[in-house]
Amino acid sequence: MKVFIYVLMALTLGLTVFNLSQVDYNNATMEGNSGVALICSLLSLCALFILLIFNTAKRIDEKTRN
Repeated sequence: MKVFIYVLMALTLGLTVFNLSQVDYNNATMEGNSGVALICSLLSLCALFILLIFNTAKRIDEKTRN
């Protein structure tokens, strides 16, 4: 399970970097594909934080069981 969580974390980081590379920073309105890329990068960061919370909860659970 740990390896699966770490793989998902790496994938979400990769997705975030990819989407941030698609953003047009010269366009201040963030419309079109740039806006979609920005929203997707924010959502993938949220998924990363959820995975980090889940990983921390699993470590706490293992420590309290022993």
